[in-house]
Amino acid sequence: MRILIVEDDDRVAAALDAFLARSGYATVRASDGVEAMELLGADTEVVLLDLGLPDVDGIDLCRRIRGRSDVPIVIVTARSQIAERIKGLRAGADDFVVKPYDVHELLARIEAVTRRTRPVRPESESVVTIQAGAVEIDLVSRQVRVEGAAIELTPKEFDIVAVLARYPGVAVPKDRLIREVWNTDWRGFAHSLEVHIGAIRKKTGTHRIIDTVRGVGYRLMGS
Repeated sequence: MRILIVEDDDRVAAALDAFLARSGYATVRASDGVEAMELLGADTEVVLLDLGLPDVDGIDLCRRIRGRSDVPIVIVTARSQIAERIKGLRAGADDFVVKPYDVHELLARIEAVTRRTRPVRPESESVVTIQAGAVEIDLVSRQVRVEGAAIELTPKEFDIVAVLARYPGVAVPKDRLIREVWNTDWRGFAHSLEVHIGAIRKKTGTHRIIDTVRGVGYRLMGS
């Protein structure tokens, strides 16, 4: 996922960029409105927008972005007045976060707006075929098949596979898997995650579909 950070404060932008990078996200930063519009592209999946920019009011910039793209916009600002929140949402923002904020809450809000705005694919496009063996993941029927034979996964095991399938070719950090599968940031689930990964590997036998990326997390093999 590519996140556009629109923030004129170098210290704030650097800290946010470092946190998002550790969470597995790619970022690009704009320090003013002109640069933001230049960097906004088809590959931008979320915009984090500060309102106090040097060349344009953030509310006006939000309208410009919304007029050009339906990308999710999360306003991140020190303006806490209800009137500002209303103006921001009416200008096209999907969410509004007031500084100072908890970075984990901000990350949860980013994930929430991307889930809400992610297009629903036709059933025929919801099947992901893994090239490392004859493994097929059907996100609609929630089935994993190996050489045409269905593999019996528990709901949590399938949820793990489904999350990995949404990020083809990407190493998904353990923390993000825990958040998306167990809906919590508590790292006490790390052992449970490892146990579930081991069970999935055992059930798929020689058709190993999950690769461990040391120091990061897991990746769907062959994707």
